[in-house]
Amino acid sequence: MRRVIVLALWLLAPPMAAQVRVNPTGVSVSSMSATTVFLAYGGLRNQRPAEAFWCGELLPATPAVGTKCDPRTLYGRLPMRYDLSALGTGMFTDIMSVPASVARAAYQAAVRGATSTFFYVRRFENLSGGPDEYVTVTCRLTGGGARVPLSLTDVHMQFGDDDALPFVAPGESPPPVSARITYTGTGRLVGRWEVVLPGEEPPSARDLLTEASLPPDERGSQRTFTELERFNVFLSPDGRIVLRGPDARRLPTIAEGTYQILLRVEASDDREADSDLGAAGAGVGVVHNGGVAGFALPVLRYVVAGPGARTSRDSLGELRLVGPTDAKPFGADGNLTVSWIPGVASAAAFYRVDFETRDGASLSSALLPKTARRYDAPPWVIPRAGARGVRWRVIGIGADGSQTAASGWRTVKLDTTVSPAASPPAQGARPR
Repeated sequence: MRRVIVLALWLLAPPMAAQVRVNPTGVSVSSMSATTVFLAYGGLRNQRPAEAFWCGELLPATPAVGTKCDPRTLYGRLPMRYDLSALGTGMFTDIMSVPASVARAAYQAAVRGATSTFFYVRRFENLSGGPDEYVTVTCRLTGGGARVPLSLTDVHMQFGDDDALPFVAPGESPPPVSARITYTGTGRLVGRWEVVLPGEEPPSARDLLTEASLPPDERGSQRTFTELERFNVFLSPDGRIVLRGPDARRLPTIAEGTYQILLRVEASDDREADSDLGAAGAGVGVVHNGGVAGFALPVLRYVVAGPGARTSRDSLGELRLVGPTDAKPFGADGNLTVSWIPGVASAAAFYRVDFETRDGASLSSALLPKTARRYDAPPWVIPRAGARGVRWRVIGIGADGSQTAASGWRTVKLDTTVSPAASPPAQGARPR
């Protein structure tokens, strides 16, 4: 009897106060689109973050601590691809990326008579055998304007009006760069444009996050590259902007290779996105999180690969010669390797590589399989050409023998020390 009374009193007792705290405890989110919010958790004692859900109503989490989602009103679970959380000593930072599907489900529930709020609930597992804890953030549906944290929900970068990969000649400028950005809230978008040069180690996915998506102690630790230009623009609360890129004349095109243009967004002061570390028990001070994003920003690439190589949408089906160009001389050993890129809609069953002198005299031709992307020219091609020089091209040939695509001629710059050969051996293809 005594045990029954004790059990009844325990069940009727109010839930234990949670030790894990979060800031902010309530945020405004867009009712029709995605929203991203930086959350700081503190007070962790032998606890490990577990799953997170969105729901319309809460239930007591007894025997755990706090309140948990009512399974009858679940709207969704935080997708793994959006989980940018980081666990530190006594502190946990979470990037709450509310998908548009969750916001729409909450909005439809409100239309049916539910409240205009829903909840984000993160469970913390106790590693020492104690009860788990559930920590709740209240999400308020709004129009996505001025009272919503400044967050980037989509970024698309391109050259001019073209999504094609540009090929430019050394010394030429690529087309103008721009970024079409979808966002919530309002405030200042601050950051810089950078370029990764050929041969440099490319950035990691962590390097491509916006600064506000990182924990406070990791900000400033991302790798930086050559800075092209800075920007500081005001984003009005209409949700869309086309951000102009750096002056195209600043983009380096001296060395051949692939370049990467990076959009680096720094954390800005946005009151709606601030996290008070003291209120969360995670430290001291306020962390500014304007410009938070739940994804790594995209990278824009261009290739410097010789004169006349600029690519447009209409020429995606054409063959593109990669190397060599007339900017690089070849030595007296006579070795010459050519390479090319087929068009995306290429129907070639074979490729024919032609070599001739600059005045049109034929030197060699080779028929290669459709999988070939490079070819070692016979060693006697350059000596035979002598002072007349060498040019080359690639032609795509269909299964019926018809020509499907053709590149233009490209001239190879020769070393003047190359000596002419007496007579060439029998021609032979050496594809790779």
